[in-house]
Amino acid sequence: MNERIGVMGAGVMGSGIAQVVAIAGHEVVCYDIAAEALDKGRATVDTGRFGVKGAVERGKLTADDAEATLGRISFTTDLDQAADVDLVIEAVPERLDLKVGLFRDLDRRCPERTILCSNSSGFPIAALSAATDRPDRVVGWHWASPAPVMKLAEIVRGPKTSDETIETVCALAANAGKNPVVVKDQPREWGYVANRVYFAMVREAQRVVREEVATREEVDQLMVDCFRWPTGPFGMTRGAGSGWS
Repeated sequence: MNERIGVMGAGVMGSGIAQVVAIAGHEVVCYDIAAEALDKGRATVDTGRFGVKGAVERGKLTADDAEATLGRISFTTDLDQAADVDLVIEAVPERLDLKVGLFRDLDRRCPERTILCSNSSGFPIAALSAATDRPDRVVGWHWASPAPVMKLAEIVRGPKTSDETIETVCALAANAGKNPVVVKDQPREWGYVANRVYFAMVREAQRVVREEVATREEVDQLMVDCFRWPTGPFGMTRGAGSGWS
């Protein structure tokens, strides 16, 4: 199943997502409004900390696979080119108005068959699907940073998302080495499942620091030592924002 995939946004998440699906064998068109962002995204995929050249050095990819991956990704400022695909993954900044406007625009530009996925961290899929005439083909596909490493594939079923759409996206995620888990959209709550639980943890960690029970560094160290987490809640917040650079 080799789909043509459009990735909206060439930032930390967008470039990482483009890399992952290209490694899985899909042709990818990565779109951004800024040529500089595209140049940076291209470099991130090629020589970034989690890029394909680093994957070759770590024995995760062969040199031939890395070259083939780079050959499957094109970068463009032409939205029509990125919209002429089988599936879109939106990875623009986390602003609901921006995402709704993009989904409305993509609905007009994309072929009827195209599935529209959002990498939102928590905005309701119902709001995005309402901006389109294809609510059965609108779905959440929440990734974690860094996308080439993290196994998260939180697949968010909107109120009208079809079974066929869910099956297609889950198959794509699994084929890309992720662990798809389907969750229900909750329009009155922000964060789906992963971030609702994560932010509850962050709120309590911040409370501990405010009460001067422990410092941020001590909270992080305790969580790592007690639960074998790779980092604590404050380290996680910093890393997610910077792309773990």
